[in-house]
Amino acid sequence: MSLRVLFIGGTGIISSACAERALRDGHDVHLLNRGESVARPAPAGARVLRADVRDPEAVNEALGRMEFEAVVNFVAFTPGHVQQDVDLFAGRTGQYVFISSASAYQTPPSHVPVVESTPLRNPFWEYSRQKIASEDVLVSAYRERGFPMTIVRPSHTYDKTMVPFDGGWTVVDRMRRGLEVVVPGDGTSLWTITHTSDFAAGLVGLLGATSALGEAFHITSHEALTWNQIYEQVASAAGVQARLLHVTSDAIAAGDPDLGAAMLGDKSHSMVFDNSKIRSVVPGFAAHVPFSQGVREIVAWHDADPARRVVDQRMDALFDALISTYRPRAL
Repeated sequence: MSLRVLFIGGTGIISSACAERALRDGHDVHLLNRGESVARPAPAGARVLRADVRDPEAVNEALGRMEFEAVVNFVAFTPGHVQQDVDLFAGRTGQYVFISSASAYQTPPSHVPVVESTPLRNPFWEYSRQKIASEDVLVSAYRERGFPMTIVRPSHTYDKTMVPFDGGWTVVDRMRRGLEVVVPGDGTSLWTITHTSDFAAGLVGLLGATSALGEAFHITSHEALTWNQIYEQVASAAGVQARLLHVTSDAIAAGDPDLGAAMLGDKSHSMVFDNSKIRSVVPGFAAHVPFSQGVREIVAWHDADPARRVVDQRMDALFDALISTYRPRAL
C-alpha cells in the first residue's frame, strides 16, 4: 500500500536511508528541511519542501493543507520540538513517528538484552534526558487526546560517511600514522552498531501500521561486538593494525566533560537489544549488513576524496594528552 509520508529532515545519516527505502517501497515521499546535504542529497522522486522546522509559521506555509498517512520527525530533540509537532499535526496525519534514542534506556542497564519495557533513565547525558522528556509529551498526548504516535529508538546507526568513534576520521588517521588510539574502558563491553539500510527497513515497515500506534520500538542490528573488535575491524579495513590504549570512561570525562557525558551516558556499558517487538509488527525484519562489511564502505568512501578525511585537531590533541597520561610506564 502506497502512503503519503512526510520526513522532517530527510538528508541526515538515518533519514536519508529511510527516504530512499520509502521511495523504493513505493511511497509518496515528501521531505521538509532547510536545504540540501552535500553528502546525502535528496533522493530522486522525493518532493522537497523548504522551511526551517523551528519556525511554525514557515512550516505551515510550506505544508499548506497537505495531510499525510505518516509523519516522521528525525530532528526533534526537546519536549518543545515535539509539542510543536503535536499541535501542528493533530488531525493531519494518521501516524506521527518520533525518532528518540536507545540511550534513553536505563543507564547502566539492570539486565540485557534490553527490551522496550526497560525503564528510561539516563543520569549522565542531557541529550538522553531531553529525549525521555520528549517521549513523555507524546505518551501524554496519546493517552489524553489519542494522538497517533509511535516512538522509535535507534542505537548508534551509521552510514558510509560516519566513522563510529568520537573524533571520526581522526581515529583512522591516527591508526594509519601508527599512533595509539584511545579505547574506553577495557574494550570488552558489548556494543550494537546498526547500518542505516537495516534501520530503514524496520522504520519504513512501521509506517501505516495501526498496531504500532501508542507503542515504542527499538530498531537495531542483531550483531553485538566488543569495542576492541570494532576498533580492530576499522583498522583492518584501513589496512593497518590497531594499537589500542584502554582508558577508563571516568578519565576521559575528566579530560573532556562534554565527551565524557556522552561516553558515560551511552558507550560505557554493554548494550544488546531484543528485536522481537519490531519483528512482531514488521515480519521478516532482519539486519543484513555486518559491521565488517559496513566499515569497508566507510573507509572506501573517505579514501575516494581527500577532502572527506578531516582530522579534528582538538580531538587529536586530547587523544595525545590521554595517551601521555595513561600509557603504562616501563618498570
